Amino acid sequence: MVYSNSLTVTENTTVTISETTSLSELIIESGGNLDAPTGYSLTLTVDGVETGQELETTNGVDTVFVSGTYSGDIVLTVTTTNSLTFNSLTYPLREALYLDAAGIEEDLSVLHAISGKTPTVTSLKDFSITSTGMDFNGIFVAGGNYTINAVKISMDGDGRNDMAGYGTAVLATGTDTTLVLDGVDISTHGVVRTGVIANNGSNVIVKNSSINTKQGTLPSDYVQTVDQNYMRSVPWMLGINGYDNVRATNLLGTDSKAAYINSSITSDGWGVLSVDSGSNGTLTVINSTISTSGNDGYGTYAIGNPYEYLYGSTFNVGTYATINTGGYIYYDDSSAANVAALNTSVPLGLTAKELAAIHQQPTIVNSDRFGVMWHGSSGTVNIAGATEFNTAEATFLAKTTEAITITIDGSAGAQINPDNGIILQVMDDDDPGPSGNTQSNTATYTDPYYGTTNVPTADTSFDLTSTTDAATLNLNNITLTGDCYNAIGWTSSSVTKQNMVVTLNNSNLTGVVSSTEAHHRVASISSSEYAELGEVTNTPRAAINNGAIVVLNSDSKWTVTATSYLTSLTVDSTSTITAPEGCSVSMTVNGTTMSIIAGTTYTGAIILTVN
Repeated sequence: MVYSNSLTVTENTTVTISETTSLSELIIESGGNLDAPTGYSLTLTVDGVETGQELETTNGVDTVFVSGTYSGDIVLTVTTTNSLTFNSLTYPLREALYLDAAGIEEDLSVLHAISGKTPTVTSLKDFSITSTGMDFNGIFVAGGNYTINAVKISMDGDGRNDMAGYGTAVLATGTDTTLVLDGVDISTHGVVRTGVIANNGSNVIVKNSSINTKQGTLPSDYVQTVDQNYMRSVPWMLGINGYDNVRATNLLGTDSKAAYINSSITSDGWGVLSVDSGSNGTLTVINSTISTSGNDGYGTYAIGNPYEYLYGSTFNVGTYATINTGGYIYYDDSSAANVAALNTSVPLGLTAKELAAIHQQPTIVNSDRFGVMWHGSSGTVNIAGATEFNTAEATFLAKTTEAITITIDGSAGAQINPDNGIILQVMDDDDPGPSGNTQSNTATYTDPYYGTTNVPTADTSFDLTSTTDAATLNLNNITLTGDCYNAIGWTSSSVTKQNMVVTLNNSNLTGVVSSTEAHHRVASISSSEYAELGEVTNTPRAAINNGAIVVLNSDSKWTVTATSYLTSLTVDSTSTITAPEGCSVSMTVNGTTMSIIAGTTYTGAIILTVN
């Protein structure tokens, strides 16, 4: 280390620092900059806090030093650049602590950004990392098996890319990496300043910890985009405010795993537990609280065929509990059997004592809008135990023509409570997509409003009684009140088609199940009307390309509350169809009045009318 009292970088000059230097004063005049030799990075710490750097340009990856006078215990640390390539860009990562299979790599670590107990390969605990600059990482793990205890990481300033992990508090990567964070407190404030990222096959277990991320202010010249090289805010086409700009966590790459146990994870915009830009990941949440503290946001995202196990946890979310685009989602209690199974299959690495300390509790979802939303893709949801969904709007919003399956087992007390009375809304995907080749996130969705001029064109080859590639709701051992609507074809300019299948097994359903005509509440939707996405008004009517199929098995009962249009109805010998007290239900099939006889399947244009 080189020691000097003071360094002044004069106006519009660049000073190269070739080795770590300690100062008592640093003056950087306007246009002045500090740099390190090629292949190296330079980091400024003042009194143990990383500070003083910002992006040179909004869409670039390189940082420059902020002009001003710095005084105190100043260290300019020269480290080997940790170059990480994502898509077409290479990011020059800097981090306080770099770990790999060999241990602590000091030539890649800015150890002067660490306060408290000095970390060693055998003792990674009781220290803190603080950053007030941009694009500085806290802990980077690229191999080995490590446990980090009682560490506090605080970051105030923007990140650059939460797909690459540029500016993340903790990032683990590589199939030979297992990282346990126990009793860790992470707080960030800034655009895409993510708390925890698991990447490229790593296994990250977070327990007894807190992660709290607050969004920052987007650069004035930032253009909303879905290009992953430049995306720093949520695509508004998801029905979330397009200026929300931080996700608390991300799961990336192939076969990556992340688990959150006895922890609290919060984001005030965009999302909390993201699975993105990868495949076959595993996300586990046990006895944790997942919250969006802003008006919008999701609890979990699922893309790339991930498995998500959400056990014994509470979700307090603004928009969705889960966005599902090809995931396998399980909401259940944190029973001993469920947790023990995950401890083996993931694995979670919990000791027998830790397993015994996890008390069983249900998963509770409280959403200001929807429960689970699909857009443009398939995926399954399984709900069991005493899981409870409390939503202001539809519990399940299926905006896709690909096969989806929802299975609810109420034998242990599961509840579905939509305030607007809609259990399942099937409709066309109203995501307008990006605009042109620029990937600018500015497209506008225009509702065709077929009902005002003509009806959708029927595909005469489409089988309205087929259960193949349908939107399927299986109700097992449960009593529910609510409606199920299939509006496929009514808000798309192309011929879209899909059937909805509602099957009851030893269950009671009170409500409407029907094909419907549906329209948005407004004629067009741009970014300022983002909350209108997914909002449609249903009018039950005969199916065109949107069949509605009901199957009653095993002593089930459907209480029809209003006119319902079906294309297939099966009532087994033990099941019944009835109307509310004081009313009766009648049925026509292809215009002919028919009795509803147990043990019979009816197909055609079926109308159930409540008299």
